Amino acid sequence: MIPQLTPLELQQWLAEGKPLTLLDVRTDEEVAICTLPGYVHIPMNMIPIRHNELPDDAPIVVYCHHGIRSLNTAMYLAEAGFESLYNLQGGIDAWSLQVDSSVPRY
Repeated sequence: MIPQLTPLELQQWLAEGKPLTLLDVRTDEEVAICTLPGYVHIPMNMIPIRHNELPDDAPIVVYCHHGIRSLNTAMYLAEAGFESLYNLQGGIDAWSLQVDSSVPRY
């Protein structure tokens, strides 16, 4: 089971300077609209051939638009041997609603 991280919990982790990787698995077109600070972008369909680019020494918080693709990606990464995976509950849309309204919604 992949733990869900709320936008407010992620905001707290970032404020505390907790080492983590923010993995954005949305499409290039979606990333052009908005992102979270310090993100790593690997589109979901590229994860099988690019997951070796991800660090395995810090938590990975996976996010997408609403949290469905990111949860599927996190489950895939868990099967590939990654540990300390989290899914951003509600995705970047929830981040915009709950944390930072300057992040455009689409």
